[in-house]
Amino acid sequence: MNMFKNFMLVAESVKQGAKNHKRRFWFVTQTAIIGLILILTAQAQNPEPLSFSLTPASDTIASCLPNASAKVTVFSKEDVRGVDTLDLKAEGLSPNTRFAVFLTESAVSPVGAVQYIGDFTTNKAGRGSLRVDAIIDEAFSSTVVEGGSRIRKELNNVVIWFADPQPDGSCVGTGVTPFDGDGKAGPAVLSSKSFLPGAPLP
Repeated sequence: MNMFKNFMLVAESVKQGAKNHKRRFWFVTQTAIIGLILILTAQAQNPEPLSFSLTPASDTIASCLPNASAKVTVFSKEDVRGVDTLDLKAEGLSPNTRFAVFLTESAVSPVGAVQYIGDFTTNKAGRGSLRVDAIIDEAFSSTVVEGGSRIRKELNNVVIWFADPQPDGSCVGTGVTPFDGDGKAGPAVLSSKSFLPGAPLP
């Protein structure tokens, strides 16, 4: 009789162990599935950033500032945060100088429609940076033309201008352009013209 009871106790223990194992397996499986869903969702909401370089906007700039360049990185976050983030790091520019940054329709003069997104001032080594939260990937301008119809211009390029029409100690010369907040700027220094006939932004 005791042997039968012991046998039943062992059988019940094995049965309970199997149930516990199934519960643990179910819990681990469900946790893994939820984790995978969260990872895939995060990847969908945070696509890989887009990076590209800006080069001298003219032969004059290339001769005057042969090491001038900038790296632009765009973090596409509009679907999640309502805005994207543009990160710009420039080097090889005139030291202690302010520059104005624009999204533009074209990368070369007369550049077409533009949007002023910010400015930065270089340090004594000619390096500067800018970080902007704005609509970047889908940036555009819209204006009414003769006849009352509205046209849309895509702003898929980036151009940087000297913010001062007469940069101190610069070999780029002088000349007034309208690309600054006060309407008086100098020549373009860096642009995305290397992507022509295309553009770096979608």
